[in-house]
Formats: sequence, structure tokens, C-alpha cells
Amino acid sequence: MNMENEKTTEQSQMLANRLQKRFRHLKKWAQRNNIGAFRIYDRDIPEIPLVLDFYGSVSHADEAAISGALYKRPYEKDEEEEKQWLSAMKNAASAALGINIERIFLKQRQKQRGESQYEKTSDARFEKIVSEGDLVFKVNLSDYLDTGLFPDRRLLRVMVQSEAKGKRVLNLFSYTGSFSVYAASGGAASTDSIDLSNTYLNWARENFSLNGLSAQVFQIWDFFSGKERQGGDGRNSLIRADVLEFLEKAASSKIKWDIIVLDPPSFSNSKKMTEDFDLQRDFYELTGKCINLLAPEGKLFLSVNQKQFKLNASEMEEKLKMHVTDLQKKITDEDFHGKKIPQSFLINHSDS
Repeated sequence: MNMENEKTTEQSQMLANRLQKRFRHLKKWAQRNNIGAFRIYDRDIPEIPLVLDFYGSVSHADEAAISGALYKRPYEKDEEEEKQWLSAMKNAASAALGINIERIFLKQRQKQRGESQYEKTSDARFEKIVSEGDLVFKVNLSDYLDTGLFPDRRLLRVMVQSEAKGKRVLNLFSYTGSFSVYAASGGAASTDSIDLSNTYLNWARENFSLNGLSAQVFQIWDFFSGKERQGGDGRNSLIRADVLEFLEKAASSKIKWDIIVLDPPSFSNSKKMTEDFDLQRDFYELTGKCINLLAPEGKLFLSVNQKQFKLNASEMEEKLKMHVTDLQKKITDEDFHGKKIPQSFLINHSDS
């Protein structure tokens, strides 16, 4: 056995031990809160640069699955060696948690630009329905880099749900609609979810349906003409639109929302957009446009998942002329203690 193989064998055992320890720690918490999607490993051991999420019931781990990724290494590793290393790590995870190796999906996580973060990585189509408290969501562990549900936004979703009763909610860059489903389940008067992808809007509609809620997909012109309320209750609208274009039209139409959820990508240059979007460059302009659409006592829930872009509540208050609350500590759930999660803030008028 050469040095590389010895190192891989040693790391496999280290990973297995860590996963077993983490699972024991999180099992009771997941059962108590009915959590079926949680972070079980995130580069806990520096020389094993993986992120792994558990999907399924902890009571039936043999029926669960793992979705994860290999972080981009700071050095080049031989392609065949990397393949063998990943295979060894998958075997270690399978043995440690009692999960069939065919239910463990590992991808390459690195800086994504444009639409690449949402493009298919395969056509394997391994889907599950997972619980999150009283709600359930469809996840796809095989086809995309992300699965359709971000565990690190879990408590932010709960926070939106707790504020939503009787409110008009706008969810921008809505992806698979989890924030909107939470808001609707919390008694929102209406939810409007904006995304450019038909795939994700239809996925969001499935998530509504799984929770006994109805939602319809509309084009942007239907929303502003009022056609979305014909043939349905109009309570939950899924609107195919470029967010920047939608914000402009909403401002012209003088429509206001009580709650706005803003969870933007770092960058997008989709051909469907009227112009490209860069979070660092466009952040304050985008946030300002959202603030202009808030009702007098409205609240903007902001989530930013870009490590190179550091936001400061005091600086934001000065530039936006709004009250800004850092939510980081309030939305760090049990599986993310000691881990980095997206920066999250509540923005509202100081007197509301």
C-alpha cells in the first residue's frame, strides 16, 4: 500500500467516525423537530473538504440519502486519484450511516457563475419528499448541484412564517418556493414568487400541492394585468419574470408588500434577463428597489450567501436609511452551530 492509499484509508476512517458522532448528536433533535433535511458534515476535518447533507428520516436511516459536494481544493489533484478518493469517502459514509452507496450523491462545489449553479449535472433523477416541521418538500439529490431545499435557511423560513399571517408576501429569486410555502402555511393573505425558471416555478407548485395549498404559474404581464386572479383564488402566484424587470413594473404600478424575501444569487447572466446581475455591484440598488415596495410597516428579510461579500448592519443602516437587524444568531439551528451560514438581516423602518 503506497503513501496515498494509506492516507485515503486513514481519512476514510476519520470521516466515518465523525459522521457517526454527528449523527448521534443530531438524531434526537431531528426526531423532536421532525427535520428530514440537515447538515451532517461541513469540512469538519480540514483535509476532508466535503459538505454532506442528510435527507430522510433518522428513524429509518437505511432509507435515507446523502447529497454533498467536494469543495474546490487549493491545489490540483490527479483526476484518477480524486475519483478513487471520492469513492473511498462515499464508502465510508455508507458504512458509517448504514445508507446504500447508490443513495450517496457527491458533486464538485466551486464558484458558480451565471446559470451554471442551476444546470443539470446528470439525468439520474433521485427525488425524495422530506419533512421540515409540519411541512414537506420535494428534493432532487441527483440532477443539480443544489437539491431544492437549503437547510441553512430553515430558521429564516420559520421566522417568515411567524410574521406572515394576514400579510402580502413577495419572494424574489424564489427558486423552489420554500419561503412562499412557509408564508402561505402561516396564513399569508397572498404570496407572489418570482423566478425566471419554469422548472423551479413548477417545482414550487409541487411543494405547495404537497402541503395542501394551491398555486398557479403566470407570466409577468398576466400579473400586472390582473389576469392571475381569473380562474383561481389568486392567493399564491408563481410568476415567471426577471426580478429586476418585475421590480421596475411593480414600482410603476405602485404595488406594495408587507413582507419581502430577498435571497439573491451571487451572479446571473441568463439570456432571459434584460441585463446581467452581480450581487456585489448591484446590492444597494437592488435592496433599495425592494425597500420602495414595502408597505409602511413592511419588513424585508435578506439572505446573502457570498463569502467574499461582507455586509455590516451599521453600514447598511447608513446607506439604506433603514433599521437593520443582524439575524445570524437567531437563525443558526442545531446542525449549523460552529458553521458558516448565509448572512441574514431584517430591514424595516425604525418606527415599525
